[in-house]
Amino acid sequence: MVAVVGATGTGKSELSLAIAERLAAAGGAAEVVNADAMQLYRGMDIGTAKLSEADRRGIPHHLLDVLEVTDEASVAAYQRDARAAVDDILARGRTPILVGGSGLYVSSVLFDFRFPARDEEVRARLESELSENGVRVMYERLKAIDPVAARSIGQFNGRRLVRALEVVELTGSPVAGTLPDEPVLWRPATIIRLGVERSRLVPRLDARVERMWAAGLVEEVASLAAHGLRDGTTAARAIGYAQALAQFDGTMSEAEAIAEAQALTRRYARRQVSWFKRYPDALDVDALAPPDLDRAVTHAAAAVAPA
Repeated sequence: MVAVVGATGTGKSELSLAIAERLAAAGGAAEVVNADAMQLYRGMDIGTAKLSEADRRGIPHHLLDVLEVTDEASVAAYQRDARAAVDDILARGRTPILVGGSGLYVSSVLFDFRFPARDEEVRARLESELSENGVRVMYERLKAIDPVAARSIGQFNGRRLVRALEVVELTGSPVAGTLPDEPVLWRPATIIRLGVERSRLVPRLDARVERMWAAGLVEEVASLAAHGLRDGTTAARAIGYAQALAQFDGTMSEAEAIAEAQALTRRYARRQVSWFKRYPDALDVDALAPPDLDRAVTHAAAAVAPA
């Protein structure tokens, strides 16, 4: 398979379509498997930059719009479903293109990645502590025992902080200790890593957030709120959606909501870059250089061409 990874706002979807079209022109066929956690949710379109049906150019896409906003996303469930999609695509003689910036989700498919057991009692206790003490306290606790995991998760994702603390408590080891020291591919894969220099990426990200508001993100959130967005443990906390919901509820002004979403998006992009740096043998591509993008398409097409 081919994997197209990178920070938000680097053009992963567009490159995946270009690769699929190049393969089709050569007599092959490709299908896209989504690896953006928030694009799993039905109705979360503007804030995730999800491609519309028309924008997919007739190329089949998998694992879009498979969850309700009240559902909790699970990496383990995603791994099962995404790998099933990949195997099905391969069995039909086509090329799967895994596309997304959710690092843990991408890694769960690409690499020999096993998840530690869960303990509902431990999880419930930690979630209670999160509600009582707040996300900052949980972050500092994880940072003291597993700084690598804390740095990767950041200070705002309470659900993932709880999961990491659960793993440490159950295994007695850092979260990183549950992963292979050297990534081992689950299936042969060609990885293309899109990047943009930080000084050029930041204004792109800020403008992206502003476009989402202009495109009607608050109206989208109002519609999702009527379908239980506030009850979701994952969807309601998504960057952009949480801020648009606060604006809709009147607890933030539009300017405050946009500024916070921009700041969180910049931090998230930094974590994405750090995560994908660890991928071995990836082809690095300057997302703003057309010759580099052409090289990436050619590289991917050559990698999956029959011998």
